[in-house]
Amino acid sequence: MTKVLLVDDNSKYLNDALPFYGYEVVCASDGVQALKILAKNSDFDIILLDVMMPNMNGWETLRNIRRNSLTEHLPVIMLTAVNDEQKMVLGLKNGADDYIIKPFILPNLLARMEAVLRRAKPKSVTIKNLTVEKLTGKEKEVLAMLAKGASNKEIADKMVVKEVTVKTHLNSIYKKLNVTGRTQAILTAMNTNLV
Repeated sequence: MTKVLLVDDNSKYLNDALPFYGYEVVCASDGVQALKILAKNSDFDIILLDVMMPNMNGWETLRNIRRNSLTEHLPVIMLTAVNDEQKMVLGLKNGADDYIIKPFILPNLLARMEAVLRRAKPKSVTIKNLTVEKLTGKEKEVLAMLAKGASNKEIADKMVVKEVTVKTHLNSIYKKLNVTGRTQAILTAMNTNLV
């Protein structure tokens, strides 16, 4: 599931709508809150960033996102009610990936999100592909069964090994794919067409 950080002081509409299209949404009501969320967890696929917000506006938030090595690569779409060509150019120069004017129609935003995500994907998939090559045949077999929803016991039974062996394979997979659990391992495998 694509993870979105929605930074907007009026986020109800998108927070309600995006999950219907397969997005997991985390909300922040201003730039300060967004940066706190990103400091704890930068594992987002895309950021939707409103320009006009209290405490810290979208421009300042964007500058902070781009200055941080953990978040500088994250795609950012700016949302604004101000239709000002100069500000849009400034936003793009400051590191925004796209710009959308409010009020917008949802299909337009979704199409722009998909386009930005498509452009962002090759970098992460290439890195993941290099890692995937390091998986052994047995590890790939375990990962494939994992993706089909098999439990450790079911995998052990199918491979005719002990459950502890499956756990060892899983730990090795997590380490090689640089993930922390089953769900992330499956998503990485799906992103790299391994399963």
